[in-house]
Amino acid sequence: MSKRGSALCFVTLAAVFSAACARKKPAPRPPPPPPLGWTESGIASWYGHPYHGRKAANGETYDMDKLTAAHRTLPFGALVEVENRDNGRKTTVRITDRGPFVDGRIIDLSHAAAREIGMIGPGTARVRLTLIGYGPPREIESAFEAGAFAVQAGAFASRANAEAMKERLERKFHPVRVVEREGSQTPWRVLVGEKPSEQEAKTLAEQLKSEAGVEGFVVRVGGPS
Repeated sequence: MSKRGSALCFVTLAAVFSAACARKKPAPRPPPPPPLGWTESGIASWYGHPYHGRKAANGETYDMDKLTAAHRTLPFGALVEVENRDNGRKTTVRITDRGPFVDGRIIDLSHAAAREIGMIGPGTARVRLTLIGYGPPREIESAFEAGAFAVQAGAFASRANAEAMKERLERKFHPVRVVEREGSQTPWRVLVGEKPSEQEAKTLAEQLKSEAGVEGFVVRVGGPS
């Protein structure tokens, strides 16, 4: 082939490659953080042993004597005021973990936080959550950059059981992946989808329930999970 022909071929290939790149969909932007003043009402529970001393979802070691909590979707580092609606007592917690994975509950408080609002004995309480701030800056920045939403379809003590659910769900849904959560009694989690908004993930959870009979929970993923 002549030099001129080679040059023409190169230009043609470059044009095709550029057009293909232009057709690629841009990566989804991370979901915006909830605004200060965001509220949620529901049932709170608390956790202590045997999770004390184990790794939380954000990578920290869980200390049940600190004012922390687990939430399914709030970014790590979010500061939340928790009001016990039965007695009016309040506390402020920092979100460091994921959960609770029990239907009808919205937050899992540390032992210390539960004690402050008087719910150790009952075990659960009706609460109102109010988002009052974010911190520390590095932690929350990382959470926003990596944030996306998925549906946790199951949690298993056995990886083989988790892989079996993954294989079954992959026939209808994509992506489906198995992730390990260290320090948990059921460390193998099955996550379905990767959505840019919580509402889209909720729609996916409804599809999982209607089409696969799976009761899932929406969780924020990306970074430590």
